[in-house]
Amino acid sequence: MEFSADKGGRRPPAQSVDVPIDAHLHTDLSPDSAVPMELYAAQAFERRIPEIALTDHLDFLPGEPAYEYADYPRRERTVRELQERWEGRVTVRFGVELTYARGYESAIREHLSMHRYDYTIGSVHAEPDGPYARDRIGSFMAGKTLAEATEFYFAEVMGAVQSGLFDTLGHLDQCKRWLLPWFPVAAWAAAPELYEPILVALAGSGTALEVNASGLRHPTGETYPAAWAVARYRELGGQRVTTGSDAHLPESFAFGLDRALEIIAAAGFSRLTLERAVDRGDLVLPDRFRGRTPAD
Repeated sequence: MEFSADKGGRRPPAQSVDVPIDAHLHTDLSPDSAVPMELYAAQAFERRIPEIALTDHLDFLPGEPAYEYADYPRRERTVRELQERWEGRVTVRFGVELTYARGYESAIREHLSMHRYDYTIGSVHAEPDGPYARDRIGSFMAGKTLAEATEFYFAEVMGAVQSGLFDTLGHLDQCKRWLLPWFPVAAWAAAPELYEPILVALAGSGTALEVNASGLRHPTGETYPAAWAVARYRELGGQRVTTGSDAHLPESFAFGLDRALEIIAAAGFSRLTLERAVDRGDLVLPDRFRGRTPAD
């Protein structure tokens, strides 16, 4: 099947073609995905995407879905074998998305000191015993302002940044998806002060900001974080940025990456990063994104 890149006007988000990388993908080694990793490599080759990062979930709280779901030797062996099969066609990175919480930062640090990955994402998720769990969020949200509702989440995000453990900070404000019944998307853009400390810390940390395209598939209808926050990160001196679809289904592979790259280019970035403290010259934004704005 042939695909054409979006070189014209604004179109609804779709699966992208001819982009440098999809750096956030979940396979059947995550408890919430059933996608064989071979399928992502095949889609990447078909869509002329030269590099992918497989970033299956890893949790550290006993009882969490990805706590001991797939052990490290199995995950490494499976991805390394895929790397060999696709060598010369698609570059496959052995990555991981680690659920961060300050309470088990030491366990995360120990794990990363003992295990080698090509790429690490640190993300905050809704914990089953936390305030954003489905059976708790209603009572937690009663009478709260946006600042009060996000205080716990953003404190954990700040902890992830300050830990220095990760190549990339994943979906900085995904909590707006959970809080959408109480606060519309516009409320977040009207409260930049909630983001400012995190963006300042991130800009000086060496950790990359992920422009996560999954929000384009959600009712939020925008990336995590939105364009204004990416632009502010750049204004504060942020140098490292990447993007990923956060796919858990085959049809979500590379979805919305064109829109995410428009946002990244409009903020003033000309290339992406992957590994921490490694400045690669090959993850350059395609020419079609230069001079574009997210509103084009």
